[in-house]
Amino acid sequence: MQRFKLKKIILLTLGIITPLCIQISKVNAGSFGAEIFCTMRDGGNDHESSWDAAYTYIKKQKGGFFKVSPKQAASQITESVIRDREKYSYCVEYLDNLHPNRKLQRELQKEAKRKEKLKKELEDRNEDFPEETIERYSY
Repeated sequence: MQRFKLKKIILLTLGIITPLCIQISKVNAGSFGAEIFCTMRDGGNDHESSWDAAYTYIKKQKGGFFKVSPKQAASQITESVIRDREKYSYCVEYLDNLHPNRKLQRELQKEAKRKEKLKKELEDRNEDFPEETIERYSY
């Protein structure tokens, strides 16, 4: 009976402490991810390389069964920058790149695919015509 109570207390303690540890590591990962992103941008790197470095770090630190989505990582970086405004004052101007207009991006991708498809159709039509041309006035 005493053993059962001890196991119950241990499991209860682990059940309380584990989510707190996971939450702390998540906050630290987002905070350091923001530091990576902002430092790289301030150093003159482009958005893509800075974002890839920060996102990779956040994904790696999160671990666990579920992956961190790009939206979640961007939100963590934004939250860290806003929380420590004095520390990241130079980084506020780069936050708009973390939350792009996804609807506009999808429309641009669709338009690019449509143009590529049209270009391919035109090339296919041109292949149907022979290379030899007919002279209009040759009798």
